[in-house]
Amino acid sequence: MSWPPIPIHFTVTDAIDIVATSVLTYYLLLLIRGTRAVQIMLGLFVLVVILAVSNLLHLLVLATVMQYLLLGTAVGLPIVFQPELRRGLEQLGRGRLFVRDRRAEDEVAAEQIRIVAHAGFVLARQRLGALIVIEQQTGLREYVESGTALDARLSLDLVLAIFNKTSPLHDGAAIVRDLLIEGAACFLPLSDNTLAVDRHVGTRHRAAVGLTEQTDAVVVVVSEESGLVSVARAGRLSVPIDDEERLRRVLSACIRPTRRAAKAEGGLLANLLTRVPRAQPSQEQLRT
Repeated sequence: MSWPPIPIHFTVTDAIDIVATSVLTYYLLLLIRGTRAVQIMLGLFVLVVILAVSNLLHLLVLATVMQYLLLGTAVGLPIVFQPELRRGLEQLGRGRLFVRDRRAEDEVAAEQIRIVAHAGFVLARQRLGALIVIEQQTGLREYVESGTALDARLSLDLVLAIFNKTSPLHDGAAIVRDLLIEGAACFLPLSDNTLAVDRHVGTRHRAAVGLTEQTDAVVVVVSEESGLVSVARAGRLSVPIDDEERLRRVLSACIRPTRRAAKAEGGLLANLLTRVPRAQPSQEQLRT
């Protein structure tokens, strides 16, 4: 049995329509990446699937309930997505929704690296333990929600205040996105990989490695006991870094907008993580 041919009329207008819709969907997904909106969209998708199945199986009562539920949800969407809508409209008004300003991104990354690196060594000299997480492509909203949301501008004074021993926010990680500290006192997953983390390393370092095993974040770790500074990335922990300028170069090799500079530097982070011999036992005992 052969099926009759289905007439398909595909024009240039249809191609433009598909491409424009795909681009708009892509930028909308970028807009909500790393926020609660992702979980809300998944919930809406589940409701739509249930509605489709109920219609397919002729479950009239369930289909009616789901229709009203989706209608009520659609009315409340502008309220639920208010932060994302405001940010998207602001970027659209500035002309930044579809065009990325590379120079601005590099300037933000450079300022972020400068503050984090300087704060790391100030904390190290004062023997104040710290976990500073630098968010990259993967959103860290779920970890921000495990601590205290701040949404405060990144500055040296604020970082020092967070990790001061008298601060209620010092026990946990501070999560930084661009020039914003999203949250403090955040809980991170611990790593169980004994190959990546030495058994003498404390909980703070295991948490840094654990987060980088699950995300593309970069974590600066300051040991409270020894005052040594390390960097965790891609599930690996570097040897201690003893110079602020070197820490800046390592972070520059990690952070997304400056990957071109990382290639020019010859893969500094890769050398630090893979080619430098393991630290001596006296250096590895970084109990925090």
